[in-house]
Amino acid sequence: MPDWLIGILSVVGGFVLLWMLLLLLLSIQQRRAGADADWRGMLRLVPDVIRLAKRLAGDPTVPRGTRWWLLGLLGYLLLPIDLVPDFIPVLGYADDAIVVAVVLRFAIRHAGREAIERHWPGTPAGLQSVLTLAGQGKAKGVA
Repeated sequence: MPDWLIGILSVVGGFVLLWMLLLLLLSIQQRRAGADADWRGMLRLVPDVIRLAKRLAGDPTVPRGTRWWLLGLLGYLLLPIDLVPDFIPVLGYADDAIVVAVVLRFAIRHAGREAIERHWPGTPAGLQSVLTLAGQGKAKGVA
């Protein structure tokens, strides 16, 4: 086998391994929160997450770097091309959830949880799901 092919296969294999590790960590985090991962349910939150990212990206009190990350999230969610196509069971929905979780964790660290709660356009239960996905526990005022 040529060296260049071995190199390409190694890089692809490394990405697949990293992605599987991220899926495992997300699943463990969901179990710790006392909820099974409902990827289809998370996908239903995408319109609210898009509105949240748009509102946060337009908020001048949010740091500029965080707004760039949020614009990247908007682009990823709005483009029809995903890292893992949505027709693949479980993994198709999980890649969107992982990207949302990573960007929202970054946004919460830099803009503050209050900004997320202030700009959330959906239901309190939806906010709770998003905060749990981002590893932030219970939302204020949510039982």
